[in-house]
Amino acid sequence: MTSPLEERLGVVIEKVSAEETRGRMPVEGNTQIAGILHGGATCALAEGLGSIAAYAYGRERDLLPVGVDINATHHRAAREGWVTGVARPLYLGATTVTYEIVISDEQGRRMTTARLTCQLRPGTI
Repeated sequence: MTSPLEERLGVVIEKVSAEETRGRMPVEGNTQIAGILHGGATCALAEGLGSIAAYAYGRERDLLPVGVDINATHHRAAREGWVTGVARPLYLGATTVTYEIVISDEQGRRMTTARLTCQLRPGTI
């Protein structure tokens, strides 16, 4: 369950549920000019994981998530290996959900904290 963007980034989804969605992404191929993991790639991983979790929450009611807000704070950089993201809900409502997505390096150190809010709209895939 990945989008074409996530496939280009090399994202591997490991777990999907409304309560916890987990995935990982290689640093290689997703770096910026300074040789560290690109913040945009990190945000794409975070938004993808949060959106998949929101989809898992809304699909039983035939609701699709549409992202309306994302923000991220980058705490540390990575130059190699893989990063892992875990999306967990902060708020699960009737028409809005908010997820916190924590991205960590291979040593388990928090690299990025992101928050994604999605509106849930009628529809199915």
